[in-house]
Amino acid sequence: MPNGSLSLPARLYLLAWDITRPEATGAAQPHHLVRAGALVELAQRGLLTDDDGIATPVDLDASAGDAVLDGLLELVRESRPHGWRTWVTLRARVTLEAVREQLTADGYLRAEKHRVLGIFPTVEYVLDRESAVEALREETRQVLQGALPVGEVSERDAAVAALAGTVHLCTLAPGTDRASGYGQRLDAPAALTDRAGAATDALGKVVREVRAALAAAQASEPAPAGG
Repeated sequence: MPNGSLSLPARLYLLAWDITRPEATGAAQPHHLVRAGALVELAQRGLLTDDDGIATPVDLDASAGDAVLDGLLELVRESRPHGWRTWVTLRARVTLEAVREQLTADGYLRAEKHRVLGIFPTVEYVLDRESAVEALREETRQVLQGALPVGEVSERDAAVAALAGTVHLCTLAPGTDRASGYGQRLDAPAALTDRAGAATDALGKVVREVRAALAAAQASEPAPAGG
């Protein structure tokens, strides 16, 4: 799968991966970040719409053609109505696990089976395409640091940058760069948020709601070790 065809949740998961430590992330709760990306992409594709604050499927038969996105779309259809902020956290690990499985199938990750204490089976994921992750990271840094005018940033790239900026991914500013900040846009990505939801007023509302919920969810959790 080429990098450009990665879904928003897959891109955010890879961006959060700290390549200096096995399966470590630069987000306190990566499942919330991944779920936020999935919600925004479904909204950008017109498969979820806002109905007075409720995330609502547009068509019961519509499909995204992506296992992760379709899994979330089905979950929303089968559940009682919830607002966007609820969906950022509700059963969010389901989406995270689906992303891991997808990235493993596509060769980005490798699943290694182990036994804890020689008894309990567990699976650890290893990053197999470090260069692809570095490329994604550099693209996102360019957006966050203002190398391109906001109007020239695609809605997808703006969404990735705005969501990554919301949780201040330490993986986007490694080493000494962390002390000086990640760039003006990362600290205040309002323009990128507007760009991510530029298609319609409803989409703009969705992106803002999802970002607010993601920020609240991250603030309620401890920072990742070393992040």
